[in-house]
Amino acid sequence: MTRARKSAAADKRGAKTAIPPKWATTLRALRHRNFQLFFSGQLISLTGTWMQSVAQAWLVYSMTKSALLLGSVGFASQIPVFLFAPFGGITADRVNRQRLVIATQTCSMILAGILAWLTLSGRIHVWHIFLLAGLLGVVNAFDIPGRQSFLIDMVGKEDLMNAIALNSSMFNGARVIGPAIAGILVARIGEGWCFAANSFSYIAVLIGLLLMKVRSVPRISNRSPIEDIIEGFRWVNRTKIIRSLLFLIGLVSLVGMPYTVLMPVFADKILHGGARGLGILMGATGVGALFGALTLAAKTGIKGLGRWVTITCATLGISLFLFSFSTSFWLSAALLLPCGYSMMLQMACSNTLIQTIVPDHLRGRVMSLYSMMFMGMAPFGAFFGGALANRIGAPMTVAVGGIACVLGAIWFGRALPELRIEARRLIVAQGLAGGEPVQELNAQPVEE
Repeated sequence: MTRARKSAAADKRGAKTAIPPKWATTLRALRHRNFQLFFSGQLISLTGTWMQSVAQAWLVYSMTKSALLLGSVGFASQIPVFLFAPFGGITADRVNRQRLVIATQTCSMILAGILAWLTLSGRIHVWHIFLLAGLLGVVNAFDIPGRQSFLIDMVGKEDLMNAIALNSSMFNGARVIGPAIAGILVARIGEGWCFAANSFSYIAVLIGLLLMKVRSVPRISNRSPIEDIIEGFRWVNRTKIIRSLLFLIGLVSLVGMPYTVLMPVFADKILHGGARGLGILMGATGVGALFGALTLAAKTGIKGLGRWVTITCATLGISLFLFSFSTSFWLSAALLLPCGYSMMLQMACSNTLIQTIVPDHLRGRVMSLYSMMFMGMAPFGAFFGGALANRIGAPMTVAVGGIACVLGAIWFGRALPELRIEARRLIVAQGLAGGEPVQELNAQPVEE
């Protein structure tokens, strides 16, 4: 072999060794110590949160046998997000985000402890659940914009997309573990211990938050909070790509998400799986969602995310439509895998695009609008889904929601070419796009 060929072969081997392994790319945000602390603490805490969510749904259903009240509790827990998220957003833009998240997580721990005490002592009534669910919703109205805005303080803009994806992976990893544990505990020792475990789980996240060393400087504004909130609304209203993404998220939350609220009805009356079956069904959704989040975590740039939003919204609708007609427990569980995958990938891609485009001084306010559409529209979906299920049945309600998701995907897909142009301009203005240099953005469309 000639020296030239040997040199070329050596260069090729060097190029190959310079490429980081796939797992390192997928987990790159974890190189930041602050995000390591956040990730580990939240994984434990969110497992408890999902345990409480499943146990609470089963407790309400076992006490009332009413799909309407089941939907109403979901409404009570999430309507405060719709009402108070703008105030949570302006708070996240004005105060130290680390302290804000510590405060909200502490409040959540106290509320879970009260629910556990009432249940274990036999004093629990439905109105207690409604009240505590509403108070938790108020806390979440400040917690969600605060946590979403806090991600960039932990990892910086270059690893923001990966942090969002890993955060979603953690959320859905807990979504797999939590319902499975809850299904076993509810069947054997009752709902109260699930609530108690959730309360104790917050200790892990609080320890992680207190150990962090984050520079989160409060932002001073000379305007009133209401004027700043209005500024956030106006920016979103004149930014078509953000407005369209939020509209699609709101649509899915309104008509697609009610299937999770109605899951106890499917588990009990249609699939005859009981509390254990409910845990398996919710866990199947979580497995799909976990793979959806990991799919995004493995991606290194934002190119193609708009197309992913369109496709996943459509596949969610198709999966929901098929699930609504299934009477086989394991077929239904299998159909929930693409449901979870599609919903999480759509939400995570939308979150990534929004956070890449939004200026940092508006981040909390824009993420509060994301919270309003993602969590805030869900209570309306839960309430109307429960009411509609009482009239036409849970399967037909879910089928109608699936059709609406497909129609939303068609609308967004047709608008995408125009939205791509505006997105490219805004991302270039931010200087970075998920780690891609600005000169690369000028060479090709970045948002598809």
